[in-house]
Amino acid sequence: MGLDAFFNYLSTYVSLSQDEKELLKPFLQQKIYLKGQYIVQQGNICLYDSFVVKGCVRTFHLDKQGQEHVIRFAIESWWAADMGSFLKEAPADYNVQCLEKTEVVQFTYPSLQEMFGLVPKFERFFRKIIQNAFVASEKRIALNFSLDAKERYLIFSQLYPQLERRVPQYMIASYLGISKQYLSELKSHLARE
Repeated sequence: MGLDAFFNYLSTYVSLSQDEKELLKPFLQQKIYLKGQYIVQQGNICLYDSFVVKGCVRTFHLDKQGQEHVIRFAIESWWAADMGSFLKEAPADYNVQCLEKTEVVQFTYPSLQEMFGLVPKFERFFRKIIQNAFVASEKRIALNFSLDAKERYLIFSQLYPQLERRVPQYMIASYLGISKQYLSELKSHLARE
């Protein structure tokens, strides 16, 4: 099932022949993580880029004071990794932790390079998803600078209603850059409007 979901996702970006899919399969690993398990921990090297088949993960940074800063979430058909660590094979700045039992399709950086050589369309696919991720990241930064907390929350809840039901509120508050108490007050106020 995992590989089927992965190849279906790829087909939205590039068209692969059955022979090209067969060339990629030996480099793809399917794995299940339990709730609470880490795909990578801060300070370790991120060995895998992970496509989420089923489940939910969060990427967060733990600062020197022990405060968690949620950077992103990933659910079905999204990607999870510390991309800087993965691409540079350097210590991770972020933790990637499963919030639910999570099934992924993964590949290593050396495997990625081999897949690029064997199936050039896969390199085009990877470039496209990295570009999309970069644009989304820039948009999020701009929104964080230009919108107040209420506007950021409303956009989050409109864009990602499924996350609101699956992710603890304190993590959503961290993602939005506000306190859990403020998010609770904000939601109460919005419910009364």
